Amino acid sequence: MTEGAAVGPRTPGAGEMFQLLRDGRARTRAELATLTGQARSTVAGRIDALMAAGLIAPAGEATSTGGRPPATFAFNPSSQVVLGVDLGATHARLAVTDLASTVLAELDAPLAIADGPRPVLDWVADAGRKLLETAGRDVGDLAGVGVGLPGPVEHATGHPNNPPIMPGWDDADVPGILRGHFDAPALVDNDVNIMALGEHRMAWPDVSDLILVKVATGIGAGIIADGALRRGAQGAAGDIGHVAVPGAEEVVCRCGNVGCLEAIASAQALAVRLGADGLDVAGPADVVALVRGGDVTAGRAVRQAGREIGSVLAATVSLLNPSVIVLGGILAEAGEHLLAGIREVVYRRSLPLATQHLRIAVARTGAQAGVLGAAAMAADHALSPEAVDALTA
Repeated sequence: MTEGAAVGPRTPGAGEMFQLLRDGRARTRAELATLTGQARSTVAGRIDALMAAGLIAPAGEATSTGGRPPATFAFNPSSQVVLGVDLGATHARLAVTDLASTVLAELDAPLAIADGPRPVLDWVADAGRKLLETAGRDVGDLAGVGVGLPGPVEHATGHPNNPPIMPGWDDADVPGILRGHFDAPALVDNDVNIMALGEHRMAWPDVSDLILVKVATGIGAGIIADGALRRGAQGAAGDIGHVAVPGAEEVVCRCGNVGCLEAIASAQALAVRLGADGLDVAGPADVVALVRGGDVTAGRAVRQAGREIGSVLAATVSLLNPSVIVLGGILAEAGEHLLAGIREVVYRRSLPLATQHLRIAVARTGAQAGVLGAAAMAADHALSPEAVDALTA
């Protein structure tokens, strides 16, 4: 192109047209031509390319308005699969799903993240291959791998960034290691972000603004705004666990500051406090068991933790104005005590306009939230306009 020449509008390719079909609804060539504004011959060529790639398939015939009924075409989510991986401090959950997040095979197993990146990711690769076999699929069918890690991640590179509970993982090339095993794209994010993505995609698809709060060993939030996951400039958005709680006692946090929400109200903080009070508590699971068993002291402690979390979320609600706040993590399993404490403060402290239609609920996807989000992240990458254009070129 000569210097100074005018650049015309880019003609959308097969990838952008394919996005219209991802909702699963069958459409005719004429409908797609109307929706895209492209010539029928162009649409027909792109349908042929998408069918050759296996991304769409014939879906029968539409109702005729006279003459031969027109053929329809729809998304074919079984054409490829993705592997979702949710790694915690002491566990791993993996799932093979189709491109529409239907689980075909899954695995939950103990795993120590402190073993380091090579041993852990080698195990993930072996377990992933076995899951593919269980699902009746081949490694060649794998469109991508999505991974959630229990620590800060620079999403652009997929490298962990000084993760406090992951010794040896700082700046590890997680995507590169996994690509070496699978020869497929690998995307990495922190565990709370993929939980938010999984919960949003599977349980609240019609909600554009959602915050998922994970209350476990630490406390963090995943933010869905205007229908998309928001990570912030360095991927640190949603780190509410290190917001100072107004009026809280000055407990030292692992980040070095005092009075952080995580140091005051996390499941681990409650376990330490209740143990010091003489209760038989070794960890977060024991806190939940005590609350479910009707222990008054544990119930009060969890409700107070809810109030402290609510004091931070009240500011978040005024800032981001979500429609839904979802609670996940092990402490969310304690039932209504945590919810009641959070609701008590959020509805009292936030502006009425921001809370008029606000719902605060426990995650509907439960322990599957993270692995479903990891799989969705991989599928979204594989089905992006750019990836589809490259596949159909």
